Amino acid sequence: MKAVAVWLLLVMLTLLTWWVGQAGYSGQWLVMALLVSVFIKGHFIIADFMALRGVALLWQALVHGWLILVLGLIFLAYWIGM
Repeated sequence: MKAVAVWLLLVMLTLLTWWVGQAGYSGQWLVMALLVSVFIKGHFIIADFMALRGVALLWQALVHGWLILVLGLIFLAYWIGM
């Protein structure tokens, strides 16, 4: 049952992101909000669908660190492109 709830959250956040794009909204705060949304989605994918919830902290830190690095680079590219 938890997997279904997580999946529904992922779908809802994805649809929200799609809607924001279709509506044509933009701005720095929106980009930050969308990157936070992507982090939340990534966390749940890592924890529940990759089954890393409850494993050694090192593995969780490595995978979450990779996610943070990628999101940071995306934000940096956005910032430089402004």
